[in-house]
Amino acid sequence: MSDEAEFEESLGHVTIENVVLDSGKILPLVEQRYATYGHLAADGSNAVLICHALTGSHHLAGPDVPGLPGGWLGPLIGPGRAFDTNRFCIICFNNMCSPYGSTSPMSINPETGRPWGMSFPVITPRDIARVQRLALGSMGIERLALVLGGSLGGMISLEHALSFPELVGCCCVIAAPARLYPQAIAYNEVQRQAILSDPDWKGGDYYPGPGPSKGLATARMLAMITYRSEQSFAGRWMRGMTDSGQSSHEWGAKFKVETYLEHHGNELVSRFDANCYLYTTRAMDLHDVTVGRGSLEDVFSRLKGKGILAVGISSDILFPSWQVMETARYAGKAGARALYEEIESDNGHDSFLIDFDQMDEILRFFIKEESI
Repeated sequence: MSDEAEFEESLGHVTIENVVLDSGKILPLVEQRYATYGHLAADGSNAVLICHALTGSHHLAGPDVPGLPGGWLGPLIGPGRAFDTNRFCIICFNNMCSPYGSTSPMSINPETGRPWGMSFPVITPRDIARVQRLALGSMGIERLALVLGGSLGGMISLEHALSFPELVGCCCVIAAPARLYPQAIAYNEVQRQAILSDPDWKGGDYYPGPGPSKGLATARMLAMITYRSEQSFAGRWMRGMTDSGQSSHEWGAKFKVETYLEHHGNELVSRFDANCYLYTTRAMDLHDVTVGRGSLEDVFSRLKGKGILAVGISSDILFPSWQVMETARYAGKAGARALYEEIESDNGHDSFLIDFDQMDEILRFFIKEESI
């Protein structure tokens, strides 16, 4: 089969009934959208699950799909790349509470016939992993050779490995901690308050209207500050103005960094839902692998004898590298084949979506070492 055919993207969905969440609440119906690349081996030994970040989607690679932004991991997927589609079957689910087809606050509550809105139950990364595990089972995929993710996706991938250690061969956690620390929770709360204080939010019952676009744009502006670094901003713009002919003492004058943030705020409004943003950021806040499992030492003993790669970023202010290193340290103490690598970059938290040359090298080494 040609390389082009091997690299085709297949989109699909599965439906799961009566999902019990960490909160004890039950979702009567959960739909999971997904994309696959490559073909599953007859013995199912080549399945790789990639978990997407906060506002990403299951569309990992290839050309743009109408209404489905993505392609965010494209340079790493394809024939001869780190995730070689001639060797692996790559799977990515659209996270629950994301607005790209999986069940979310935008979905219809079967009991009321109306969008869930803020009556949707609060979820955790563990819930997202649990639903994805059920979806994999319904697809006939029992064992994963590797599960990988960045940021929120890294939290979900870690939960896959810890919740179902007998079904996961290796795990790669990129730019994500084992538990969310207070400063990251603080960033998320300010973002949520921007949405909640927008009068167009209407208590979350704004469907089918556009909703709190100003609040969501402001939330994204703050998020973008945490995704980059001081070095990145200074190196790109320093104190540059958008219109050099306009007096900086006029309110209409803008620094280039201001227009950058406004652009990204408006771009998110065009493709994301405000209630989904509230739920996914709250899910991040609730990420803590120790909940119901004991100490970090107890938790990571589940990975004894398994390979785990933790990848930090030198300039990450959202999840500093020491937080990512914590996973490798505790996993190693517990007897896992733990490896810590660091992306050296000024691009901040988003480096794993930018510095693909380093990502490629790190992942190829881990895949080879673990004989995946």
